[in-house]
Amino acid sequence: MSGTKYVDSEGFLYTAPVREQGNIYKPNNKMMADELSEKVVHDVHTKEIDLVNRDPKHLNDDVVKIDFEDVIAEPEGTHSFDGIWKASFTTFTVTKYWFYRLLSAIFGIPMALIWGIYFAILSFLHIWAVVPCIRSYLIEIQCISRVYSICIHTFCDPLFEAIGKMFSSIRATVRKEI
Repeated sequence: MSGTKYVDSEGFLYTAPVREQGNIYKPNNKMMADELSEKVVHDVHTKEIDLVNRDPKHLNDDVVKIDFEDVIAEPEGTHSFDGIWKASFTTFTVTKYWFYRLLSAIFGIPMALIWGIYFAILSFLHIWAVVPCIRSYLIEIQCISRVYSICIHTFCDPLFEAIGKMFSSIRATVRKEI
């Protein structure tokens, strides 16, 4: 960066910074203009989704992986007919699969809407209310903490030092008398 030099009213010399690359919206050099035109803009709302791996962050690994063997099991010596066991397995698996699909078809979009609104409100409150309140509190409490620290160091430190010196001269010995 370089810029023009000027002298203020008190006689100090200042240099006004000037961007050599120009305005980011209207670049004045060829290299920056080429960089901006070559960049492909990706919209985060239309990103590609993976239709095969629908839980890439493994959110539901320990919760909803329930198979027939996790729910129904016959111990040794108590077995039903093999055909009944196979039919039960098929009924359980198919019912779970299609009923989930039915529920997600009916309630999936409304629940996505509700959760989208909820997380939008949560993000809004966090960005516009929670963080500014915490930052404001930390700025305001800093003044109080300095005054408190000065008071503690002024009044309590000499008192505790005196008490410490007073008790430091006490010697205790333990003797065992027979």
